[in-house]
Amino acid sequence: MKSRSEELYQRAVTCMPGGVNSPVRAYQSVGSYPRFMKQASGSRITDVDGKTYIDYVNSWGPMILGHNDPRIREAVIKAAEKGLSFGAATEKEVEMAELIAKLVPSIEMIRMVNSGTEAVMSAIRLARGYTERDKIIKFAGCYHGHSDSLLVKAGSGVMTSGVPDSAGVPEGCARDTLTAVYNDLSSVESLLEENPEQVAAVIVEPVAANMGVVEPNERFLEGLRQLCTKHGALLIFDEVITGFRLGISGAQGYYGVKPDLTTFGKIIGGGMPVGAYGGSREIMNHVAPVGTVYQAGTLSGNPIAMAAGYEELCILKKHPEIYHHINKMGEKYRDGMKKILNKYELPYAVTGVGSLACLFFTETPVHNYEDAKKSDTKAFAEYFLYMLNHGIHFAPSQFEAIFFSYAHTDVDLEETLHLADRYWNGKRQER
Repeated sequence: MKSRSEELYQRAVTCMPGGVNSPVRAYQSVGSYPRFMKQASGSRITDVDGKTYIDYVNSWGPMILGHNDPRIREAVIKAAEKGLSFGAATEKEVEMAELIAKLVPSIEMIRMVNSGTEAVMSAIRLARGYTERDKIIKFAGCYHGHSDSLLVKAGSGVMTSGVPDSAGVPEGCARDTLTAVYNDLSSVESLLEENPEQVAAVIVEPVAANMGVVEPNERFLEGLRQLCTKHGALLIFDEVITGFRLGISGAQGYYGVKPDLTTFGKIIGGGMPVGAYGGSREIMNHVAPVGTVYQAGTLSGNPIAMAAGYEELCILKKHPEIYHHINKMGEKYRDGMKKILNKYELPYAVTGVGSLACLFFTETPVHNYEDAKKSDTKAFAEYFLYMLNHGIHFAPSQFEAIFFSYAHTDVDLEETLHLADRYWNGKRQER
């Protein structure tokens, strides 16, 4: 008998590409079908068949407080009672902008948008308009949304211009995107020197969290800051994942490095569809209507998203113990998983920082995209399905992060580690 999720998937593939509205929700890489969810609370998420899982996806990061926090839910309800969208300025937008400017060292002004993709796309346009240069440098394996110029991978060599990594992206859109190696300052320096006074910006995930989780090497981010200053390029931190997760001032506060522009995603909306980009007053005053860099959006600063995000950020600001808890959860997971791997003499890599973690099914240390690609994705898929079938919900990809929330408990963690131990004990028995 088919499960409800299987039935929904069969219906979905007839009317939605791949049966999903985002490829990251597909289970093709793990040889299964998506689980369709109906509700979530705290650290748990429940599918349409009534099965409940300990959730480590957390809507891809923004649920720092856990699912369906009653304070955020109440803020959304109150805002919704007044109207869903006005297409006009609201007081909450001002309060939100003021709050973020107080919390994030590099931001004096901010512009709200509707997604992380839109935030990055707009920040890149602003960098080009401000510097009057066209080229940008990104890093292989760092994901910055699906706008055309950023869907680029490295060519046959690190120092070549990018080529499109998706059908439908003209080569012209990718021509000015240069690809460097994450954690390799020399690759960035070479590109800057080979393209003198042509690079508008270097954009980076300060902690790479879309090729698994790869922490920056010591002085990598500081080195990027120095190189950008030397060559007149802007440094953009894509903090769609790390913003307000590594700490109340994001990765830039955590590592003590100040970018020129910062982008955020749904983390500033309590999980609601929202994004933002911000920086110094000097740079941001180049954005319309005061400047010549045009960007607009009818739903930007949506009152419901602003209410949810403002409430979440106020809670995080008022309760620093939240960060202590989620970071401790991440540390306990990494330590516990390393002990299990040592117990079964498995050479896999456990990475992460703070409340972010990843288990790489590879024998080599992971410092960049090429290292991450060495992972055994078939081994990951087998492990993933075992954990899913036993009530643990990870992202269905080797190259995604594990996210901890304030709602996760030691009991959740113990159950997760116990199942991992049981899985590898079973694998040993098979041998």
